Parts: sequence; structure tokens; C-alpha cells
Amino acid sequence: MIDLYYAPTPNGHKITLFLEEAGIEYRLHRVDIGKGEQFRPEFLAISPNNKIPAIVDNDPADGGAPLSLFESGAILLYLAEKTGQLLSGELRERETTLQWLFWQMAGFGPMLGQNHHFTHFAPQPVPYAIERYQVETQRLYTVLNKRLENAPWLGGNHYSIADIATYPWVASHERQRISLEDYPAVSNWFERIRHRPATLAAWKKAEVV
Repeated sequence: MIDLYYAPTPNGHKITLFLEEAGIEYRLHRVDIGKGEQFRPEFLAISPNNKIPAIVDNDPADGGAPLSLFESGAILLYLAEKTGQLLSGELRERETTLQWLFWQMAGFGPMLGQNHHFTHFAPQPVPYAIERYQVETQRLYTVLNKRLENAPWLGGNHYSIADIATYPWVASHERQRISLEDYPAVSNWFERIRHRPATLAAWKKAEVV
């Protein structure tokens, strides 16, 4: 059993997508970040960076005490290795998948997050920042589109944790002032993931939790 500490944000969606896809039993614990619940001592004991998502694996492979993890990329990699799912065992596809996972973690997510902040949440408009992060968002979508012109999935021939990590950020493309019509390979990839049963189930959980 996995305990998932969660909010329905792009990073939170990553973990429900994996768990639904892999068919792993889990419990959702909603962390209301608007009310500051991420700063409670009991949550900080699991996620010292006061960010969601975080998990507690109550049945780790070593048979020891429950194992807690924070950071969405680390959680995805842990779950993939634990279950043997959504990360190829073939050397080249595995390493390609990890490259794109880290691309998402280091660039695509943080830059799009800044786009969201300065476009929708900054207390006053900062034109330089809005333009800077919009241009970088467009550049990153171009990188993503070029990759998906050459392979059906980010890691190669198989749906993987790299796709799972990237999809929830693309799901917010309208908030980023991005039209997927300008990125046809991304649009095709996005629609294939959007209609997967696990994706539908993960988004359904976000509505009711």
C-alpha cells in the first residue's frame, strides 16, 4: 500500500497517473496548500521541502520500516524500479527515458511554473518576466515537438515515466498561452495520453478528493 500526499497540481498528477497506470493500491491524502497544510510538522517529516507530492511506501522491497520519499521525479523512478513498470529494462531506451524525465524536472516544469506564476499569480504585471517565460515555454514546446516527431513516446517505443512526468504540464497548455495546433507531434501525443483509462481515472480522483 502506498500513501500519497497530494494536491491536484501538475506534479501531484504525475503520481496518480503512475499509480493508476501500474494498478498499485494507494490511499490519497489531500494536502490543502492554500491553507498551508504543507507546513505542518507531520507533513514536513515526510517532505522536508514542504512540497507535494510525497509518498510513504508501507511495503518497501527491503522488508524494513515504511519508506518516505519526496520530489516527483524521485518518486516516479522509485515506483518504476519497485514495480518493473513504465521504465524499460533495455539500456538505450532506459537512458533515453531518464534523459527526458530529467529534462522535464529541470526545465519544462520549472519554466512553465514560472510562466504560470507571472501570467496568473504575480501581484502586479512584470512584462519582462511574462515575455521571458513565454519565450522559454515556446522554446521548450519546440524541443518536445521535435522529439515526438522522431519517436511515439519520449523514451522511444514505450509509454514511460518520462511521458507521465511531462503530460500534466502540457495539460495546462492553455494557461501557458500555448496552442497545440502549433506543435502537431505534441498534440498527437497529448491526445493519446488523455484518452488512456489510467489518465481518466487519475483526473477523476482529482475531482473528488
